[in-house]
Amino acid sequence: MDGSISVVTNPSVNVRLTTTISSFEVKRRFDRGISIAELKGKLEMVVGAPASSMDLELFSTSDKLLQTLDDDNALLGSYPVDDDCRIHVIDRSGGQLGEFTDVTKVEKFVLSDEAYEKRSESARSFMKKQSFGRYNEEERAKKKADNIAREEEQEAAADAISVGSRCQVRVPGQPTKLGTVMYVGTTDFKPGHWVGVKYDEPLGKNDGSCEGKRYFECEKNYGVFVKPLNVTVGDFPEEDYGLDEM
Repeated sequence: MDGSISVVTNPSVNVRLTTTISSFEVKRRFDRGISIAELKGKLEMVVGAPASSMDLELFSTSDKLLQTLDDDNALLGSYPVDDDCRIHVIDRSGGQLGEFTDVTKVEKFVLSDEAYEKRSESARSFMKKQSFGRYNEEERAKKKADNIAREEEQEAAADAISVGSRCQVRVPGQPTKLGTVMYVGTTDFKPGHWVGVKYDEPLGKNDGSCEGKRYFECEKNYGVFVKPLNVTVGDFPEEDYGLDEM
């Protein structure tokens, strides 16, 4: 042992990178043994600025300017660069902040519907050839016929329901509820025929009004509108929940 002290320096360093043409900060690891010219070549792929037009500034971990990296032949490790220091790239080629991130400056490609219709390899052309979705005329016609038949059933069911009748409401996925029919007919909020019901319990969604228009009167959360086929009229007496008992 000769009592000498040796200092071991990490051969690589982690630095933060910023640039005049972007507001983003990225982190990269570089070998301390590369020259500043080689560093600029690597930075060109990171920040998008040409190496020949770069000026580099070295900042401390607390973002205090230390010095410029202006000697292309000097090694990166010859400068006081430590982990988490920041190297700021100044682009002298004329690039502006946000040039590569501001999409509003990108010229948009606009294709008219007429021109798109003429393309033989477009998604629309493929769907037409395969008769998918709205391009399947047979399926569209069947769906339209089914909707008309279903609405005719709803209308016939509505004609058999009278205001004031006791009813049972069965909606798929929901528990059966009892109530009184308060309204039968069409509405402004949705097409078709609807039945307005006042439930015996506060299990509804409104007070007899919907989207600003009143169809019947009831307390809040006792009213609901359901399709006629979900309503069964009959002898459904209001259940006694024993609320008046001690």
